[in-house]
Amino acid sequence: MQKVRWGIIGCGNVTEVKSGPAFSKIENSELVAVMRRDGAKAKDYAERHGVSRWYDNAEALIHDPEVDAVYIATPPGSHAAYTLQVAAAGKPVYVEKPMALNNAQCQEMIVACEQANVPLFVAYYRRSQPAFKKVKELLEQKLIGDIRFVTIKLYQPLQPQLYTDNLPWRVQPEISGDGLFHDLAPHQLDILDFIFGPIISASGQVTNQARLYKTEDLVTAQFRFESGVLGSGVWCFSVAEQQQEDSIEIVGSAGRITFPTFARKPIVLETAAGTEELLLPPPAHVQQPFIQTIVEELTGKGKCPGTGVSAARTSWVMDQIVGRE
Repeated sequence: MQKVRWGIIGCGNVTEVKSGPAFSKIENSELVAVMRRDGAKAKDYAERHGVSRWYDNAEALIHDPEVDAVYIATPPGSHAAYTLQVAAAGKPVYVEKPMALNNAQCQEMIVACEQANVPLFVAYYRRSQPAFKKVKELLEQKLIGDIRFVTIKLYQPLQPQLYTDNLPWRVQPEISGDGLFHDLAPHQLDILDFIFGPIISASGQVTNQARLYKTEDLVTAQFRFESGVLGSGVWCFSVAEQQQEDSIEIVGSAGRITFPTFARKPIVLETAAGTEELLLPPPAHVQQPFIQTIVEELTGKGKCPGTGVSAARTSWVMDQIVGRE
């Protein structure tokens, strides 16, 4: 491709700032069409973002001859079906995270894209953000020596909307695949996959303590990387406001690196030489650096650091942790 002309299926909240505007701010890339089942909302999005065409039917967008590649930004419950349709049309797929409801669907998506000979990318965009690339660089420089273990902590208070009868889709397993663990933990697990390589074994314990919805609100896990590094994690979504925490801690033989996944806080490097804080804020459109690498791969000028295969590994780890086959 000389230029990638994009279509979006599902132009909802995630596309307003995080991703949508980036498609037309990248060289050799343009957003030319959007789709939403509510045609009025699709039209409104198109007009506000300067997109030339809108649809209320996904098939029409997929088969638009002026759409070269499709970004699927719907909830996870429809990711697999749309991916199969886009692959059958012979077009590259960029799909939101989590990749699908479970690892079995992920594998189906991978096979479909392989058979159609089209690339499959998943929106684990932190792989291309400066802060996470910096953590990887610090580890490669052996500033904290040999890695001993890694610990994930994500503690959040109850969300106000969970007290209503109209629960958000993220805690409806038939739409999201699971609960808030399934929505947030994959970003953390994918970053560790990016830094350390594949996790080869994982297990966990889950429970629902607050009982405000069907899915678990507390998950504990332990896992082993192919390299031999061990890891553990705790995800709790019912703590007091003052107990909030968002950290990944990597301990080595000569120091420690601690950094957040979601919060705008610095990377903290602790060694015998002292403590250093590095604050590398994300870009205005957080997916833009990652989308840039996709465009570069599709135009033959580079390589994207994330694929369907690496995303499926993360899905497999989550399935192992929550005990899903």
